Amino acid sequence: MDSPVKVMVVEDDKDFLYTIGYWLKSKGYTVVTASNGLEAVETVKKEPVDIVFLDLQMPVMDGVEALKNIRKLNKNLPVILITAYATDERISEAEQYGISGFFSKDKDFSESVTLIETILRVHRGLKKE
Repeated sequence: MDSPVKVMVVEDDKDFLYTIGYWLKSKGYTVVTASNGLEAVETVKKEPVDIVFLDLQMPVMDGVEALKNIRKLNKNLPVILITAYATDERISEAEQYGISGFFSKDKDFSESVTLIETILRVHRGLKKE
């Protein structure tokens, strides 16, 4: 039997973290969380995760800085950037380090579900090979 995909959600907004975490768990994914970029980097160092949902604006270490550090540890880990306050400049900066997708928190969560499911389905398919 295949092990579930382990998703790390990095988010300082507790309400959004709960919502996305609950939804992912209901779909059968294992979820680990971090409330800032530094916690995310430490988690990647300690335990393997299959995909990361990374908030852009966070205290302690922002999403771009966390992504830079994650890439030093794992160049191929799929990362989806999430934010409510994205500027083209910040997204472009993050894209330099490789992101698998982006969605905005200011849209209805259901609009993001398709992106999440598509990226997770692709990743799960790759993991099975």
